[in-house]
Amino acid sequence: MTTVLGFDFGTKSIGVAVGQAITGSASPLAALKARDGIPSWDAIEAIIKEWQPDLIVVGLPLNMDGSEQAFTARAKKFGQRLHGRFGVEVCLQDERLTTADAKQRLFELGGFKKLQKGQIDSVSAVLIVESYFENSYH
Repeated sequence: MTTVLGFDFGTKSIGVAVGQAITGSASPLAALKARDGIPSWDAIEAIIKEWQPDLIVVGLPLNMDGSEQAFTARAKKFGQRLHGRFGVEVCLQDERLTTADAKQRLFELGGFKKLQKGQIDSVSAVLIVESYFENSYH
């Protein structure tokens, strides 16, 4: 397995990142707009065709104690739809703290002016992919 696409599911914006298992790192792609959690499936198809991932990792929102929240089911359903539509294996990755970590990373790179919603979502997707690599390859 070499290429992994990561998604940080949201109702208005879905962060996207692409990662390589060989380096264990990921890079942000442009976040996708969503309407009540429904993305442009054509835009996702274009990303999948461009990157041809071996695996898709979807962030799994959990409460800090590890229990599921109302939003958890929506993220799982998004993952199921990705698998059903595109036939790519989908893995769910605990995403607790990724948004806070993404804001911190962006702040370090350029201050508050860099903290735009789409950037935060895609950097969160980067952290989701990198977290998957850390937990799967070590």
